[in-house]
Amino acid sequence: MIPQQTPTQPPAPTPTPAPAPTPFDHRMTVFGADDEFVADAVPFLAEALAAPDEPPPVAVVAPDRIDLLHDALGTDAKGVRFVPHTDWYTGSAANAVAQSAGYLAAHAGPGGRIHLLMEPVWGGRAGSSPRETAEWIRYEALANLLFAPFATTALCVYDTRVTGPALVAAARRAHPGTGVYEEPPRLAAELDSVPLPPPPADARPLDRPEAAADAVREWAVGRGLAAAEAELFAMAVTEAAAAIAPVTGARLWGTAPACVGELRTARPVADPLAGFVPPPSGELEPGQGLWYARQVCAYVDVRDDAEGATVRLQYG
Repeated sequence: MIPQQTPTQPPAPTPTPAPAPTPFDHRMTVFGADDEFVADAVPFLAEALAAPDEPPPVAVVAPDRIDLLHDALGTDAKGVRFVPHTDWYTGSAANAVAQSAGYLAAHAGPGGRIHLLMEPVWGGRAGSSPRETAEWIRYEALANLLFAPFATTALCVYDTRVTGPALVAAARRAHPGTGVYEEPPRLAAELDSVPLPPPPADARPLDRPEAAADAVREWAVGRGLAAAEAELFAMAVTEAAAAIAPVTGARLWGTAPACVGELRTARPVADPLAGFVPPPSGELEPGQGLWYARQVCAYVDVRDDAEGATVRLQYG
């Protein structure tokens, strides 16, 4: 007689662990009308104004929203620093990291205590293309790691009249407390899963890129970059090469402003924050070449693979 077997139940799915709590309080709000923006922003700034031993909060938003907040806050507006977001977000996502880190170092209270109301220029560079939008979602995700040690409270505002549902959905995954939050390395890896376009067949090989500043500069000028820009691009290529040495291969291609340098190394970089962590002194230090490259280039892609890593720098 064959014994009757009890059907085996499939194992319960393992729940995604909640992110470890950090001092950094990274919030977001979504609105589709001016009164909804005011209804979310004013209590946030009031919370900041009531916080003991905390410096004035900063509202980095569109100029027309500054007017809205002045009207809504009344006399309390004098306790808030207002910055047009076009003055804060002046370049790449990596530039925004540097701007925020520099502001915290200069103005935050003990432990990084300060409230920041933040609105990237989604109607400008940040939302200009899927590629650019992905870079800013990466910035939102990595902020959870970069600013984790700081007792900073940030409220990122998303206007659906500008951003659209796909961008808002992606941003929710970069903010704790939304119910769909993804750990930053996982979200960064997903963004990097989109393959880079292959180099063109006529890409120029570059020998010893860590010491080839003159060759890169001359090539970039020949491809249409102004002398000052060619100098920046050459330094970005050589400093990045020194940071990931030994470099096993390098090549150049493109025309101004999109001059491209690609570096290969036999070891993986294995760090989603590579090039995003500001130098402690604020000045370029040995090994900080990827930081410098991210500051002067429009895009720096770092892709690990089975044979090592590719680092691709695009100036403009």
